[in-house]
Amino acid sequence: MRVLGIETSCDETGIAIYDTEHGLLANTLYSQVKLHADYGGVVPELASRDHVRKTLPLIEQALQDANLLATDIDGVAYTAGPGLIGALLVGATIGRSLAFGWQVPAVGVHHMEGHLLAPMLEEKRPDFPFIALLVSGGHTQLVRVDGIGHYELLGESVDDAAGEAFDKTAKLLGLDYPGGPRLAKLATTGNPDRFQFPRPMTDKPGLNFSFSGLKTAAAQAIAKYGNDPSCHADIARAFEDAVVDTLLIKCRRALEQTGLKRLVMAGGVSANVRLREALAQSMQEIGGEVFYPRPEFCTDNGAMIALAGAIRLKAGAQEGLGVRVRPRWPLVELPQL
Repeated sequence: MRVLGIETSCDETGIAIYDTEHGLLANTLYSQVKLHADYGGVVPELASRDHVRKTLPLIEQALQDANLLATDIDGVAYTAGPGLIGALLVGATIGRSLAFGWQVPAVGVHHMEGHLLAPMLEEKRPDFPFIALLVSGGHTQLVRVDGIGHYELLGESVDDAAGEAFDKTAKLLGLDYPGGPRLAKLATTGNPDRFQFPRPMTDKPGLNFSFSGLKTAAAQAIAKYGNDPSCHADIARAFEDAVVDTLLIKCRRALEQTGLKRLVMAGGVSANVRLREALAQSMQEIGGEVFYPRPEFCTDNGAMIALAGAIRLKAGAQEGLGVRVRPRWPLVELPQL
């Protein structure tokens, strides 16, 4: 089954074609980073308009890359939420319309299920059950995964997501958008011993996260020492270390509570090198395994939507003729397969 995947939940237009027998056939991506850079963050209206301009040309490019015709597509998957409502509507409307015109089934995909399943695009794939750490600009969640749709939310951020805290702290440091990756790069030259920031909510039981206090600690350090540029890298390093340690502690706690030994990490922040190294070492210490997608599949992309859609389409899921998107959509509400 060949499935066209469309991702337009925020500021990246991702188109891919996934074959359930032969794997990923095409994957194209257009990032709106330059479009939003002058504003220091995503402008929803501009994002929606750019998706309108880019989606169809990228679909044509994906078909060409895969050496396929429209008649070779067996189904269409599009991101139906969560995300920016205008951006979601662009991809959903185009995807549902193409499916109707091509007379193939369509399915709306949960953006975070796409991230959760992204490691399945790799040769080394995790078996169920496992713990998933979903870390992105909008979400920080720990989920027990017993199968497709068999999700139990163990913990989540009560305020800022980890990626959001990265971006906001980077902005305080005067770094350009997107700030998270730039902060991580700056942190590589920082002194890890100069500043010590809190590891929020790690001294309390439970698996929820909170990063607003950590962001405040960084803001206070920037206000006090920000006039000295030599301190910026040290602050970035202290902030990154605090986030990594917090995520690591919570992951270990989730594994201990469930007795599981497999951990999946996905979402934009999962591309962070220091976080990957820390989790790999931690899992090795307890005799466990950690799985994550390659960096290009950590951020938003069409490949993960095509894969998740293909799995659900093969199981018989499909949409009616209406177009429905959900800017807020709890992962645990997805039907089980």
